[in-house]
Amino acid sequence: MKISEIFSSTQGEGLYAGCRQVFLRLAGCNLQCAYCDTPPPAAPERCRVERTPGQRDFALYENPLSEETTFRIVRSFDLSLHHSVSLTGGEPLLHPDLIRRLVPLLQGTRRGIYLETNGTLPEQLAQVIDLVDIIAMDIKLPSVTGLSSRWEEHRRFLGVACEKEVFVKIVVGSETTDGEMEKAARLIQTAGAGIPLVIQPVTKAGGRIGVSPERLLIFQRIALEKLVDVRVIPQTHKATGQL
Repeated sequence: MKISEIFSSTQGEGLYAGCRQVFLRLAGCNLQCAYCDTPPPAAPERCRVERTPGQRDFALYENPLSEETTFRIVRSFDLSLHHSVSLTGGEPLLHPDLIRRLVPLLQGTRRGIYLETNGTLPEQLAQVIDLVDIIAMDIKLPSVTGLSSRWEEHRRFLGVACEKEVFVKIVVGSETTDGEMEKAARLIQTAGAGIPLVIQPVTKAGGRIGVSPERLLIFQRIALEKLVDVRVIPQTHKATGQL
């Protein structure tokens, strides 16, 4: 299995910002968003593992890692002290077979398996939905990704994700339009007005927020006209210097 990183740190985004997680970053992604801050190669030669949380004392393991090696590394952290194991990337749903083999070995956290996903692979999610506990799903806006819209994929993905606890995260920038936010909120509302939405301002070099406070409040107001729970939360791990 091609893994970019394994480490223990605090979740920096979304509803569970600040919670302690073991991060298992799988390699490769089906998108290339303009704002991506972790663009891993499709097949990294080595996986880096932070031995001591926060110390940057990395060990390097040759890829691909075996399931046994991955299990041993993850279990080197005290899982009982962690909220969950975060399957992240890249896009972890590019590897549904790997997830099915690996998740049964990753038990022992307080809340189970936390899936971070770009929300564009509904068929792959259906293959592993029974194994995950929390889904952090992105809705990708063309104004900030620089890519074509993915509305239909997002709609179908959210229909599957509603079987479990799910929240939606939307990265916004100065280019984001009111119409995009309204369309995204309407899409979420169709699946369930109670699904939480996190509006995340894009973070530029040096930790600078790439959208004005005024625009953030406008986006929140638009979404609140259709949804019950809408929050504005920046990337907290960048502010605290965490991985």
